[in-house]
Amino acid sequence: MKTIGLFYGTGTGKTANVAKKIKEAFGEATIEVVSVENATSKDFEKYENLLLGAATWFDGELPSFWDELIPELDSLVLKDKKVAIFGLGDQINYPENFVDGIGILAELLVSSGATVIGETSADGYHFEQSRALKDGKIMGLAIDIENQSDKTDERISAWVEQLRKEFY
Repeated sequence: MKTIGLFYGTGTGKTANVAKKIKEAFGEATIEVVSVENATSKDFEKYENLLLGAATWFDGELPSFWDELIPELDSLVLKDKKVAIFGLGDQINYPENFVDGIGILAELLVSSGATVIGETSADGYHFEQSRALKDGKIMGLAIDIENQSDKTDERISAWVEQLRKEFY
């Protein structure tokens, strides 16, 4: 498997915990962790496969560390790169914008030429709308630690198995 760049940032530690579980689930695959807070466009360009993680803050916003990086990412040409996105959200308290961070990143990456992989079913989640929803599927892995923490490990395991096939 090609080296995967795993980019995430965290304010509360929850995204870091999920990123760690995803890295462990890949096992022997080579994954290099890159802090979004210190990342530049060159960091994104050096990997053929990317894993991106972001929580959704407030009313459907990306955390500030991603938000500040978007102008630089907006100019990237990511043709021939495969990108999988995981996001954290709260479907009960924020049902109008559950895991919008996934959708925001996916839209940006697609416009830069990347192929977004790793879509998952919306079954088992209960929300009103999300920018991450496209054609009835979530454009990545949605994790709700607040309300469904008991499903996190199972969802990560299934998603990583899916990505093992889709990254090739």
